[in-house]
Amino acid sequence: YRLILKPDNTAKVEIDGESIYEGSLKEDWELLAPKEIKDPEDKKPSDWVDDSMMDDPEDKKPDGWVEEKRIVDSKATKPDDWDDEEDGEWEAPMIDNPDYKGEWTVKRISNPAYKGFWEAKKIANPEYVDDDNLYKYEDFGFIGFDLWQVKGNTIFDNIIITDDVKEADAFVEKWKALSEVEKAKKKEEDDKKAEEAKKAAEASKEEEEDDDDKDDEED
Repeated sequence: YRLILKPDNTAKVEIDGESIYEGSLKEDWELLAPKEIKDPEDKKPSDWVDDSMMDDPEDKKPDGWVEEKRIVDSKATKPDDWDDEEDGEWEAPMIDNPDYKGEWTVKRISNPAYKGFWEAKKIANPEYVDDDNLYKYEDFGFIGFDLWQVKGNTIFDNIIITDDVKEADAFVEKWKALSEVEKAKKKEEDDKKAEEAKKAAEASKEEEEDDDDKDDEED
């Protein structure tokens, strides 16, 4: 991962030698206060309409619209053996209403009074100060990595800060050679672990089969 800062306050980011970003430190990186801010004195008018849609005032629920989902079964009768004293007061069961049409909702239409999304007007930021030396640092006290990861104990190394491109390129070549060795060793270790796990699984399977054979002999 390489970050290149240039005297014209532009930056370039590369990963494994491939450029993934080029842009302005001033425009893209929020290193300066914004040139403009929302006017704190600008207030939304009281009659401003934010809702782009509204209920249709002409839309009315039909007279025969049925919203009751369940109704009392009018055909149900109290069983002959029902005892009010022991069983309590008998109530007819509820059934699905065959005339049920669902919950009625009023139709939505475009709001003729809609004025759009309101936003305070922008004004010049009194705290904005331009800086043509954003790229330049007299000294580096530390290097920081701001990232999110699911596994801890990550080691970061092979870090270089330089103003010499050739020195950085040479450092990268050295890192590539080391990285290939590390990858090869890791693959070797992973293959070894996989082989050990395979042998352990086979041994466990053979042991289970032996136990099954012994159980069959005893039976």
